Amino acid sequence: MNKKEINKSQELETKNQKKKKKIFSKKCEKCDEYKQSWARALADYKNLQSDTEKRRGEMVNWSRQQILEDFIPVYENFKKAFAMDRKEGDEGWVQGIEYIKKQFEDVLKSYGVEEIKTVGEKFDENLHEAVSEEEGKESGLVLKELSGGYKMGEKVVIPAKVVVSK
Repeated sequence: MNKKEINKSQELETKNQKKKKKIFSKKCEKCDEYKQSWARALADYKNLQSDTEKRRGEMVNWSRQQILEDFIPVYENFKKAFAMDRKEGDEGWVQGIEYIKKQFEDVLKSYGVEEIKTVGEKFDENLHEAVSEEEGKESGLVLKELSGGYKMGEKVVIPAKVVVSK
């Protein structure tokens, strides 16, 4: 490139820079309006978040209340059973306790809770928690249940504590 071409190129570059400065130096007429709209949208979003959190808390409390309404009658029946005078070998008292146990099972089933099978079943680390081992006929079988386990659908709520055969 010769000097003329270089000068011409520099002049064009200078003109382009001046044009850019003019464009960016102009006051954006709608900038304030955009800024206010953005601030309103942000405030609406924060309000939505707090409303959602509040409703979630209300739903949790409502769910708890529903569960309590189902379990309180069972508890009341236990109180009545233990308040009764009972004699050695009292069949009526035993039947009452069996009724309450059945009532409890029905409430659990209504919430989709089921007991995990244990004794005689193959040990499954996803369902059972091995507390100890004993000699047995077949290795890996559950021999005793120390504490029941429960699941809701496929999700284990409480694993069963068991004794497993060696």
